[in-house]
Amino acid sequence: MKLELSSTRGLVHVAYLVPHRLRTFGYRSEKLRNLLLGEGQFWGQLTALKRNGGGASGNGRGVKMEAGVITEWKDIPVELLMQILSLAGDQAVITASGVCRGWRDAICFALNRLSLSWCSKNMNNLVLSLAPKFTKLQVLILRQDKPQLEDNAVETIANCCHGLQILDLSKSFKLTDRSLYALAHGCSDLTNLNISGCSAFSDIALAYLASFCRKLKALNLCGCVRAASDTALQAIGHYCNQLQSLNLGWCENVGDAGVTSLATGCPDLRTLDLCGCVCITDDSVVALANGCPHLRSLGLYYCQNITDRAMYSLAHRKVNKRMWGSVKGKNEEDDGLRTLNISQCTALTPSAVQAVCDSFPALHTCSGRHSLIMSGCLNLTSVHCACAVHSHRAITAFPYQAH
Repeated sequence: MKLELSSTRGLVHVAYLVPHRLRTFGYRSEKLRNLLLGEGQFWGQLTALKRNGGGASGNGRGVKMEAGVITEWKDIPVELLMQILSLAGDQAVITASGVCRGWRDAICFALNRLSLSWCSKNMNNLVLSLAPKFTKLQVLILRQDKPQLEDNAVETIANCCHGLQILDLSKSFKLTDRSLYALAHGCSDLTNLNISGCSAFSDIALAYLASFCRKLKALNLCGCVRAASDTALQAIGHYCNQLQSLNLGWCENVGDAGVTSLATGCPDLRTLDLCGCVCITDDSVVALANGCPHLRSLGLYYCQNITDRAMYSLAHRKVNKRMWGSVKGKNEEDDGLRTLNISQCTALTPSAVQAVCDSFPALHTCSGRHSLIMSGCLNLTSVHCACAVHSHRAITAFPYQAH
């Protein structure tokens, strides 16, 4: 895998940004600059090191020890190396891991976050090469503009990176159920998984994954039309009780049974996007209102079966919580809905939506703070939040006067 020289240049540039960190280790910034720049010979030295085996023996031929100053690549303290690399790009990190054995071992041991989203070609081969080395990864971002990843890459990740907690595989159109089965067995500590756009996954494989990855807190299934079904959601509700965020955007097979299972099994759910889930009805929203007291964001865009009953259930839940909160001395603005998208929900009436808006002070219709989104609902133009009403009254009371 050939990497651009610019990635290495980025590593050296970082040396100029961290002089205060060098003093921690007794280095002057000039010494580090000389160390990395090699008096203008850095590029040639680094290329030669990699060409000659990356200084695998630890000799660091292009760098010297002078007057007690450490100038060999391998002798840079691990803490300093990792602080420098933490400010460098991921390409620079990969390049640095090939400089010498000491750097490679240090990076492989200490690196816990990596993004390869910059890789527009051969990402699959790069993952196959790096995953066996970077076994301590906790965060791995493999977002793609064009599908590159294949099942063998995900299987390698699952076999080598058992401590992985956050994984982004969005737009991996080539992946099949093999990948989900591999992750279920190899990465059971996952807390955040993004498989949006992975349209080949089945609901059986997703349900299987849920039964193993029980620590999931955030799951993005947007566009996973086959995987996101009531069967899969019932498994998620049963096994993933810590779930806080779920994106089911445009998952047309999701129905009331699945959402009800989520509401029952995931009481800590805070963010739920159901945009384009055309099969759900008021029953789903009622279940969420009753079962998810911490819900902060709800997306119902284009859910045209939603009626006033759903809105009143949300408002009624808030009234009950407000009464209970007043007894416990809680501020009513500390919880409750902060974002609600009911765009294209054309069956709703102004009175029902206004009831929701009045019940949740964090919902705004005013300019610059839109968190109650009602696009395409021409009959809801009379709905306004409290601050929008106050602003209108102020303008009316003190009209603009020309001087």
